[in-house]
Amino acid sequence: MKIDIIPVGLEDKEILRNLLEKYDYEFSQYDDRDVNKLGLYGYDYLDNYWTEKNRWAFFITVDDKLAGFSMVNDFPETKEETDYSLAEFFIMYKYRRMGVGKYAVKRVFDMFKGRWQLKRHPKNLASVYFWDNVVSEYTNNNYRLVKAYPETEYADGTLGDIYFFDNLKGCESYE
Repeated sequence: MKIDIIPVGLEDKEILRNLLEKYDYEFSQYDDRDVNKLGLYGYDYLDNYWTEKNRWAFFITVDDKLAGFSMVNDFPETKEETDYSLAEFFIMYKYRRMGVGKYAVKRVFDMFKGRWQLKRHPKNLASVYFWDNVVSEYTNNNYRLVKAYPETEYADGTLGDIYFFDNLKGCESYE
């Protein structure tokens, strides 16, 4: 199995938009979002990934087939100083529980050295398990998790749990 992390070019923005719809549909079971009048969820910041600095989008492929995406920026969810935030991360069902997500996100972390934060929805129990496992393993248990971090509400009003870690040293590299 060959897993690649490929930057999303402007010419592939519609492909990412389509994958974001699948991601938002799945996530709506946790955050209770509704579709708009066109039957879409929409992603307000998608265009910003090509018009602003410090936003990066990547496709995750398995054997040259789309398997998901990762989106990184430097716009933290909290007032704490960090360099990078994992804005979105999605692996399609077919590729879950095969190590694809773990491998891909560790590669993405390795691409951006510094202080990280990532937010998870506590009702998404599969995500809770995944992120607890991945962040713990990647950082050698050198991270901080703040549950129900103030002012990090999802659309349903649930406060997000936020991980903080620094991968400048002491993290498992996948490069």
